[in-house]
Amino acid sequence: MGLFGSKDKPEDLMYHGMALMDKNQAKGAIALFNKVLKQDSKNVSALYNKGLALNQIKKYTDSVTCFDKLLEIDPKDAQAFNNKGIAMAEMGNIQDAAECYDKAIEADSKYAAAYFNKGVLLDKLREHEDALVALEKAIVIDPRKPNAMVYKGIVLGKMKRHEEALNCFQNICKKYPNNQDAFFQKGVQLAELGEHKKALDVFDDILRKFKDNVNVIYAKSRSKAALGMYPESLELLKQAVSKNPKIIRIWAKDEKIFEKLYDNDQFRKIVKL
Repeated sequence: MGLFGSKDKPEDLMYHGMALMDKNQAKGAIALFNKVLKQDSKNVSALYNKGLALNQIKKYTDSVTCFDKLLEIDPKDAQAFNNKGIAMAEMGNIQDAAECYDKAIEADSKYAAAYFNKGVLLDKLREHEDALVALEKAIVIDPRKPNAMVYKGIVLGKMKRHEEALNCFQNICKKYPNNQDAFFQKGVQLAELGEHKKALDVFDDILRKFKDNVNVIYAKSRSKAALGMYPESLELLKQAVSKNPKIIRIWAKDEKIFEKLYDNDQFRKIVKL
């Protein structure tokens, strides 16, 4: 027997497995959870964390199987339903995912994560009003986490409710000054409202910390073009395309702000128009 106990004890295996999960070493964690389950096939902690680890490595079918085993033991496990829903959504089984989130909420009406995931799913289905209802519920239940607030602002932006979206992101930035997603989205909404100079100040602040962020570079290019600063805009657009050619070219071709550059040889060359 070792000085610190046998590693084959379930509690030791779980401890080491969780430590590997914290280090994003999901495969190693799964091997340890499997050892626990070999000793006790109904160990709910091992089943749950194995399911999470399988989701991490995108083995969604195996993850669903794992959560189903857990739900056979506890049919009211809200976390199991929620994470099964995540796996279903990743596999494109939208209806099944929605049902899982609803069952998670039915099992625990105060489970904010399920409302958040339901809101994200509804947004993807372009059911924006219903998405806002779910996200608002998540915010009320757990106001300390900014993720639902950020997503609510994004949905408002998609609905062209830019003033509300900007107000949402400004509030997040005040409460969470280091939340770069909210800060970037604040710049996006300023640009949507035609406040391109203010938007550029936001984008420049972000690029001082994250100089290679392709989304920010593209957004800055867009605002420069809106202000008629075409040489600078084109140089930024070229940088963005070099980092993500396929997506940025699609965005640029669909962007109305760039329409004035359709006859510009440099623009046509960059986006392959």
